Amino acid sequence: MPVLTYKRMPYLKAYIHILAIMPLVYLGLAINADTLGGDPVQAVIHFLGKGALNLLLATLAISPLAKRYKEGLLISTRRLVGLYCFFYATLHLAAFVWLDLGWDLGLFLQELIKRSYIWLGMIAFIILLLLALTSPMWVRRKMRLSWKKLHSLIYLVALLTPLHYYLSVKSGWVEPTIYALFLLISLMVRVK
Repeated sequence: MPVLTYKRMPYLKAYIHILAIMPLVYLGLAINADTLGGDPVQAVIHFLGKGALNLLLATLAISPLAKRYKEGLLISTRRLVGLYCFFYATLHLAAFVWLDLGWDLGLFLQELIKRSYIWLGMIAFIILLLLALTSPMWVRRKMRLSWKKLHSLIYLVALLTPLHYYLSVKSGWVEPTIYALFLLISLMVRVK
């Protein structure tokens, strides 16, 4: 017997909103208290990137969890979590361009050409942008089968983002590897 009902969905979605916004409140408080360590700019950029990665993991986990626990209504939260993933990815990119590059688009293009992890991240971001723009139901209805093909690119994002993370860290490959393993497991569960 499913636990989720149409009556409970607004509460679940409100809970998702709170969970998605709480890390940003924490980040704001950490910035205000100056507790982000020796390189606060990198701390902000990585915090937002990890937030996007966590939300990507959550988005990919929703369908298998809904299937496993026979909670079909859980699927209706996938778009909300996916949009928060895009929101965090946008903040991650904006923090990089603003805090690291001072909105210098010429410098951004130089960095894009010079550093492979940046163009991997940009490919993932562009895909997330397309998915966010095509997430409304009226777009889905208009696109029909093309919508499903486009949204299957989330799996490419799931491959690109851990690689982007791994190549972007100067030291410490353990955390990006853990994310890659979680995403790989999530993809394998979806294929079964």
